[in-house]
Amino acid sequence: MIKALVVKKTRELAPKSHNLAYLAELAALELTGEQSVFIAILMKYQMEGRYPDYYPKMPALEVIHDYLQKSKTLKECLRSKL
Repeated sequence: MIKALVVKKTRELAPKSHNLAYLAELAALELTGEQSVFIAILMKYQMEGRYPDYYPKMPALEVIHDYLQKSKTLKECLRSKL
């Protein structure tokens, strides 16, 4: 969704980047401090797809549930900007 917002803002294809903070900046998203921190956390866990030898430490189950809820909230926030 962040890449879609980049396209909406710039009227150009989004760059081939997985850096969510960079993409959010390009999209001129006004994120809260908590949202900015959270997208940095998300980036840590998506890196395994790009770098198979990178294995971040698995968070506790309670933290995983918290991340899931924050992801849903962020998704709805981004969707409202589309």
